[in-house]
Amino acid sequence: MSDDTPKKKKRKKKRPPHVAADLSTVAGRSRAEREMILGDHGFLRESFQNLHQISPEMWRSNQPNPRQVAEHAAARGIRTIINLRGESTKGYYLLEKEACDVAGIALVDFQVFSRDTPKVEAIEKAKALFEEIEYPALMHCKSGADRAGLMSALYMIFRRGMPVAKAAEQLSGRYLHVKSGKTGMLDAFFQTYLDETAESGKPFMDWVREDYDPAAVKAAFLKRMGNRFQWDRLLRRE
Repeated sequence: MSDDTPKKKKRKKKRPPHVAADLSTVAGRSRAEREMILGDHGFLRESFQNLHQISPEMWRSNQPNPRQVAEHAAARGIRTIINLRGESTKGYYLLEKEACDVAGIALVDFQVFSRDTPKVEAIEKAKALFEEIEYPALMHCKSGADRAGLMSALYMIFRRGMPVAKAAEQLSGRYLHVKSGKTGMLDAFFQTYLDETAESGKPFMDWVREDYDPAAVKAAFLKRMGNRFQWDRLLRRE
């Protein structure tokens, strides 16, 4: 006789919220540095910054450490750093924020995502951001490849007046961007604009506000790609 009693699903234990390290203590600072160097793979970025100047006033890179923040201020006169990862309680963020305060750099937290199509509201806010910040500026994500690529393309469109097809080259292998993973949704976003406006020449922001459907672009991309996301599992990017 079969047992039709529904089985109770095991509840996943929720991890307790991450508590920020106290940088005013030796132990807290040591913990923050471990979180940056080991937990956030900062040891890989010590000698490789994926740093590129994309205009006379704008740079892009991967996550900088405190020494690199100081170098940006001293050597390049950076006045604003745009953190595309968003605010965090982890050591990499706490140490960057402290370094920016010491160097007199404004740290702006502006979170975007690499494995989703950009939302209309986020694009509108990015446009406003580039009009408001003080330059010279630098923007970064973790690897400097995908989110930095998206925002660099938008910067080129909004601030430099560059054609979308040319601006989208900010998403390329030169900056370690991978089109064959889910990060290819960012490429699909720009390509959809180019395809849908090839005849009309409709301005980019008019298309974004009136025609762009983030969910539809995402669904079409996922259907086209199927299960070919080996790079995502291999790289384990944010």
